[in-house]
Amino acid sequence: MQDLHILDRQDQMVPDTPHLTPTQMKVMRCVHSGLLNKQIAYELGMAEATVKVHMTALMRKLNVRNRTQVAIAASHFGWMRPALSRAAD
Repeated sequence: MQDLHILDRQDQMVPDTPHLTPTQMKVMRCVHSGLLNKQIAYELGMAEATVKVHMTALMRKLNVRNRTQVAIAASHFGWMRPALSRAAD
């Protein structure tokens, strides 16, 4: 069976599903929601420096350069549930 991969911006092969820790998943959900590091720290009960450590690890594992790309990768891998849309009245 052939392994599935995606290409990053530099056309390098990237494994399709990186392993993230539970805390990295929580941080990623907060980033996906648009929270700043300080807000994430408050929300998760940790120091802002700890959030930065998790962000660095996330960016390294996802092979991205910024938090916007982290949020996009979260959606790409299906880790974030789509927002519920309201029915038209």
